[in-house]
Amino acid sequence: MIGVLAIQGDVSEHYEAAKRASKEYGIDEEVRLVRRPKDMEGITRLIIPGGESTTISRIMVKNGLYDLIVDKASKNELAVMGTCAGSILMAKNILDDDRVKSLGLIDMDIRRNAFGRQKDSFEAYVEIEGIGKYHAVFIRAPLIERCHGDCRVLGKIEDRIIMVRQGRFMALVFHPELTDDLRIYREFFNL
Repeated sequence: MIGVLAIQGDVSEHYEAAKRASKEYGIDEEVRLVRRPKDMEGITRLIIPGGESTTISRIMVKNGLYDLIVDKASKNELAVMGTCAGSILMAKNILDDDRVKSLGLIDMDIRRNAFGRQKDSFEAYVEIEGIGKYHAVFIRAPLIERCHGDCRVLGKIEDRIIMVRQGRFMALVFHPELTDDLRIYREFFNL
């Protein structure tokens, strides 16, 4: 079962994209919104949307989802994909904000809003390992400044890291839910 963390951010967009991708790629799994710990029952894949990382972090801790996600992920019971703010929450090291309690799932250092403010948002074609050319949408995007340990770079724009994978965890600083290209979801489903 696929869960979309439904605390704040691009929740409905990810929900609809995951449903379309599940059908298109023959995954045939239910997609469920996750707001409370009880919603995690049966979830084997979790999408953490873009939004505001501080808000998402605080609510996850307050409602008990934080500990549950970390526990399931540490037991290899959960694959996780974080986009934009979701990628910040997955990093072991957030370089510029100590208010966010990271899930610490990926050996990477990340910086919030590194591509600029809302007015600096942009779209670009990027090369993604295993996917090829991909039209990516960047909105107040963070930047993965460094990967270490078992973290592997899957995509860059110029020399800047925009997508990584570590085991069953994937983080990207752009928004796949805002395009009609579902290949990122396929890669996530295959973790």
